[in-house]
Order: sequence, then structure tokens, then C-alpha cells
Amino acid sequence: MTTEVRASHILVKTREEAEKLLDEIKGGKSFAEAAQENSLCPSGSAGGDLGYFGRGMMVKPFEDAAFNMEVGEVSDPVQTQFGWHLIQLTGKN
Repeated sequence: MTTEVRASHILVKTREEAEKLLDEIKGGKSFAEAAQENSLCPSGSAGGDLGYFGRGMMVKPFEDAAFNMEVGEVSDPVQTQFGWHLIQLTGKN
């Protein structure tokens, strides 16, 4: 059973912004570069890296998405009270 995941994310204000960035990433732009250029979260300067986290450490919609992804996968836009996220899963323990 997965007890921790490692993820990077990009936080933007609107679903439209998140969808535009997702298209750019699918088109070949690096997730880290997109995070550095666009994320409203301080983690953007580190390419969006949030490190490892367990259940109960992130808001539920974000956590649910991250724990249901495969390593290397980029999520569809996920809404939380902070805005819209794109999540890239980078590890599982």
C-alpha cells in the first residue's frame, strides 16, 4: 500500500489557465518550466516540487488526485480552495 507520494504542482487561478498549461505540457513543455513560469505557489521556484507527503497532509481533492495517479502522470485540472492545480506524480513509497 502506498503510504507516501511525491508530487509537483502548478497552481493557477482559473480552470482555463490550467487547461492551457496542460496542453503546453502535453505538447512537450517541461512541467518544471511551466511551474517556474506560472505557478502562484512558492514551490513554483523549485519546479513545483512539494516533496513526499502522506495522507492527511494536503487538502482532500489534491490528495485524492495524487494518490490515484501513476508515477510520471500529469493530472487533469484539480480544484481546491486555493485555485486550480496540475499535479505531476514523481514518486511513491
